[in-house]
Amino acid sequence: MRRIILVALIALVTVVAFGSAVAAGGHGSSVTRARLERSLPVTFANLYVEQARILGRDDLTPESLHAEAMCDKHGPDVADVGPGGDWVCLIGWTDPKMPLPPEGYGKFELNVHSNDCYTVTGPSKIIGFLTITDPRGLEVINPVFEFDGCFDPNGDNTSTGVAFPSLLSVTSTSVAPDDQGRVGLQVSCGAGRGGCLGTVTAKAGGRDLGPLPYSLQEQSTGTLTLPTSVPDSANEVSFRLRSATGVGPTSPVPLPVQRP
Repeated sequence: MRRIILVALIALVTVVAFGSAVAAGGHGSSVTRARLERSLPVTFANLYVEQARILGRDDLTPESLHAEAMCDKHGPDVADVGPGGDWVCLIGWTDPKMPLPPEGYGKFELNVHSNDCYTVTGPSKIIGFLTITDPRGLEVINPVFEFDGCFDPNGDNTSTGVAFPSLLSVTSTSVAPDDQGRVGLQVSCGAGRGGCLGTVTAKAGGRDLGPLPYSLQEQSTGTLTLPTSVPDSANEVSFRLRSATGVGPTSPVPLPVQRP
C-alpha cells in the first residue's frame, strides 16, 4: 500500500511540474499580445513626449501621437503568449515634425518578464541614440532609447486589431554569378501581417534578368535567384522590387557584380 501511495504521489508531482512548465512556457500566462499592444503605446507615448520636452518642444501630447502597436512573439509559428526575450512590437505614431519611414512604424525589441513588466529597446535610426543634446548643448539620457513598462495582468485581453505590413529589406551588398551566370538577391521579411509577396525584376548590361515572383513569411530570410544570366561585361545589376503584400524599397537597388 505504501508503495502504491508513493508511486501515485510521484505521478501527481510529475503532472503538476509538467503543468507548471507548460504555463511558464506561455499557455495560461498573463503575458499576451493584446495586453502588450495596449500597454506599450501608452508607455511609449509618455516617454516620447518627455523626449520632445527635453529637446525644447511643447507641441506634442501623448494623445496627439495616436500611438498604436502590433506585437509578435518569435514569428508566425509561435503562439503570441508568454514571457521571453523574443517579442517584437511595431509601433506607429504621428509626429508632424518627425515623420516615420514609408512603412509607417518603428521596430522595437522587447524582453517581457513573468512579473508582467517588460524592457524595450527602440530603433536608434528613428528615436535616436542613448543620449541626446538639449537646447543648452547638454548631453542627456534619451528616454525612449531603452525603457521599462508594466501591464495589468488582468487587463483587457481582446484583440486590438492593429496590423502593420511586413517590411522587405535587401541584405545583399553585392551579387556573385553562379556557374550558370545567374545572381541571387538576399532579402529579409520583417515582422508584420501577411509576410512579403511581390515580384523582383533586374537589369544588367541592357539585359532583363527577370521577372521572378517571391513569397516570404514574416520574420524570415531568403535568396531570390533571377532566371536569366548576367552578361559577362556587366559590372552592376539593378534590382527593382514591386510589393503586392508588405512594403519594400521604392527605388531601384543597384549592386556591384563580384566575379572570381
